[in-house]
Amino acid sequence: MLFLISLISFLAIHAAPNSFFSAGGLNPNMTPEAIEKLKAVYGLDKPLFAQYFDWIYNILTLNFGISFVSGQDVSSEILQRLPVTLTMNLIALIFVFVFSLYLGIKAAFSYETKSDYFIRQLSLLSFSMPSFYLALLFIIFFSIELEWFPIAGLHSIEAKDGFANILDMVWHLSMPIAVMMFTGLGSMIIYIRSLTLEILKSDYYYFALSRGLSEGKLLRYYVLPNLMPPIITLLGLSLPGLIGGSVILESIFGIEGMGQLFYMSALSRDYPIIMGILMITAFLTLFGNMLADLILLRLNPYITRT
Repeated sequence: MLFLISLISFLAIHAAPNSFFSAGGLNPNMTPEAIEKLKAVYGLDKPLFAQYFDWIYNILTLNFGISFVSGQDVSSEILQRLPVTLTMNLIALIFVFVFSLYLGIKAAFSYETKSDYFIRQLSLLSFSMPSFYLALLFIIFFSIELEWFPIAGLHSIEAKDGFANILDMVWHLSMPIAVMMFTGLGSMIIYIRSLTLEILKSDYYYFALSRGLSEGKLLRYYVLPNLMPPIITLLGLSLPGLIGGSVILESIFGIEGMGQLFYMSALSRDYPIIMGILMITAFLTLFGNMLADLILLRLNPYITRT
C-alpha cells in the first residue's frame, strides 16, 4: 500500500503545472544553462522512471533529499516540525474520542428528549462548521476582543525555560486544538448515537434489561463492548483528516508545524519536502489503521477466526 501511495504521489506531483525551476524565468541572471545545471544537481535531468527509483532507494535509507528552497536536509526539516503536529493531532483525537463517546451515548439513552435534541444540534453545527472559519472567529473573540490567548505563534517573545516554556506552548496551542476538537466531534457523535440506538433495540439488550440490571452494568457489559470495535476503526480512519486539517490551522495560527511546512512548500513547488511529508503522512495513516486492527484483536480475539 505504501508503495502504491508513493507511485501515485510521485506521478501526481510531477504532472502538476509549473515547477520550482520555472521561476528562473523571472530572474534575468538565471540562464537556461544554469537551470540545466541545477536540474542535474538534483537529478531532475534523468527520465521519470529513473528519478522515481532513485527516490525510492533514498527513502529506504531514510534520505528524503535536499530542499530546493533552503538547501537543507528534508528529513531534518520535517523532524523539527513533526512533534508539534503529532502532539496537536493526538490531543485532539483523544478529546474527540472521550467527548463524542459520552455525548453520543447520552443522546441515545435520552432519545427524543431535550438533551438528545441539544446534542444533535451541537453535532450538526460541528459537522457543518469549516475549521478555517471557526479559527478566525476564535482569533477575533478570544485573542482580539478578550485578549485571553495569543493570535499566532508557538512561543512568546520572552525566552522561557523549563516548565514555564511548556505552559507557554500549551497557552499558544489551546485555540488550534480547540478548533480541531470541535470540528471533529460532529460526525463521531452522530455515528456513536446511531450505533448505540441499534444496541438498545437489540434482543440481548432487552434480555439483560429484563434481568433487572442497573444502567451502569448495562452500559459497561453490553453497550461499550459492542461500541468499541467500530469506533476504534473509525478513529484509525480519521487520522489523515486531522493531519490534513492541521495544514490549514497551522497556517492560520502561524504554528511552525508540518502542516505549515507543507503549505509553504506547495506554494514554492519544493518537491522533495512535499513528497517527504506525503510519505510520512501515509506511513502514519497506515500505522494508525494497523494499530486500530491490533486493538480490535485485543478487544475481540474471535476476529482471528474469520
